[in-house]
Amino acid sequence: MKQFTITKNDSGQRLNKFLEKAVPLLPGGLMHKYIRLKRIKVNGKRTDAAYRLQEGDVLQLYLNDEFFVTDQPEEPAYLRARPNISVVYEDHHILLVNKPSGLVVHADDSGTADTLIARIQAYLYQYGRWNPKDAASFTPSLCNRIDRGTSGIVIAAKTAEALRVMNQKIRDRELHKSYLCVTCGHVRPKDGTIRNYILRHEDERRVSVHDHPVPGARTAVTRYRVLRETPELSLVECDLITGRTHQLRAQFAHLGRPLLGDSKYGRNDMNRKYHRKTQALCSHKLRFDFTTDAGSLAYLNGKTFTVPRTEFVSLFDE
Repeated sequence: MKQFTITKNDSGQRLNKFLEKAVPLLPGGLMHKYIRLKRIKVNGKRTDAAYRLQEGDVLQLYLNDEFFVTDQPEEPAYLRARPNISVVYEDHHILLVNKPSGLVVHADDSGTADTLIARIQAYLYQYGRWNPKDAASFTPSLCNRIDRGTSGIVIAAKTAEALRVMNQKIRDRELHKSYLCVTCGHVRPKDGTIRNYILRHEDERRVSVHDHPVPGARTAVTRYRVLRETPELSLVECDLITGRTHQLRAQFAHLGRPLLGDSKYGRNDMNRKYHRKTQALCSHKLRFDFTTDAGSLAYLNGKTFTVPRTEFVSLFDE
């Protein structure tokens, strides 16, 4: 029999979600069966898979050893990562980080251990803000992600409760993100809305933009305003109304005004001329605009956070 005592950082999770993380080798069907058969109990009693765990609950698992990992686990990535992050804001629940361009948020096909989430976990661990032993199933996690070549604000949850609330707020579009980007050429009109349809091509890791609905495509809407111009470039601020893959990069390329530095959708001649190897795109502003209950994160409502001046804005200095 294995036993877990639910800590504050694991509380609030559904029982089945906790078990998926704490006992990953246990198949979902068996988990629900064992809950019915009282081989999985909370405080000595049968409960439902949807039960929300509370701090201090004792979870008893009468399971075979085969469902528990016995091999020596691989060293966590955060132990090999540098705690090298630029903190925009931090409190007990969340951490806002200014991600540099060129850094992946999660491990990818390259196998690198140097990811944004590994750096965040290293930072929290090394500065005593997170102890992996205090939670059986939760580790600090990202609530949103941006492309490797994009810089700017990324939200990390330091508690399981914050992760649940923030994910719900993102799904319900109660967070508003603004981006700064540099386009090749002048965007006209200078203030407007782009509305079209984006179709993902998973095998090519790119998207296509369509002016009319096509099967599988999703509506993409961006509001924008041109802030400054040079003879060749425009500095544009954008508000994402939807959040599709490569939305800004693909939409501006579809207009014939690709982002400077974009190797996938952009112009190689302009990228070489301005020595840009990543897209000039920064998630520079985040506003919390809650319209439903935010629980313990209600204090964030109405707050706006911005990152310092991005490096590509210097292209427009007189």
